[in-house]
Amino acid sequence: MKISVFTIFPEMIDGYTSQSILGRSKDAGLIEVTSHDLRDQADDPHRTIDDSPFGGGPGMVLMSEPVFKCVETVNPPRPLILLSPSGRKFDHVTATELSELEGFSLLCGRYEGVDERIRKNLCDDEISIGDYVLAGGELAALVVIEAVVRLRQGVLGNEDSKNEESFVEDLLEHPHYTRPAEFRGEKVPSTLLSGNHEEIRRWRKIQSLLATIRKRPDLIDKRGGLTLEEKELLQDVEKHKE
Repeated sequence: MKISVFTIFPEMIDGYTSQSILGRSKDAGLIEVTSHDLRDQADDPHRTIDDSPFGGGPGMVLMSEPVFKCVETVNPPRPLILLSPSGRKFDHVTATELSELEGFSLLCGRYEGVDERIRKNLCDDEISIGDYVLAGGELAALVVIEAVVRLRQGVLGNEDSKNEESFVEDLLEHPHYTRPAEFRGEKVPSTLLSGNHEEIRRWRKIQSLLATIRKRPDLIDKRGGLTLEEKELLQDVEKHKE
């Protein structure tokens, strides 16, 4: 997979993607992440890539010419995605869709945003990682890259990991425990120590359902409610409480 990132802070992208899962994936040849400095295409000694908005107002806006020149010079993998608060919400479904591509590119906004002609005539899509504003799109780009890359075949040491995480079935993940079996008076649930794989699977599913209902009920609505099996599991839990 080839990923191109257009930014005024390439060192932010290069530094993070050289570490941990992303770094190992790059070393193994599973992904290629290349950052491109938008300032390289500025046509003045000060490497100017922004200007004040027409009509007045606070802040600065990324100019069309250096951004277009940078993208057209590189001819990056498509789609080219603008990272912006006004984009569609990034989620697990979107990450999965991008992970199935051979490559894509990200354009990091900065300041008050980008000239509208960049959005309309250069970018193929627009993504937001949440309903809040950052100083620029670099952190958002890294969020997208990591969420996407870890879904690629061979990236994670255990391929089952990505199939059991939060949001895979629009459910939150179950709790995790490790040694010691008792810490400051609190014990690990006995089911997890039983060695009974079916009971462990059942316990984890129940805990996942309960966590989602308690913390993110919107996810239950999103998936169209509970399955028959899930309803029966929760009914069994209620019976044992009585």
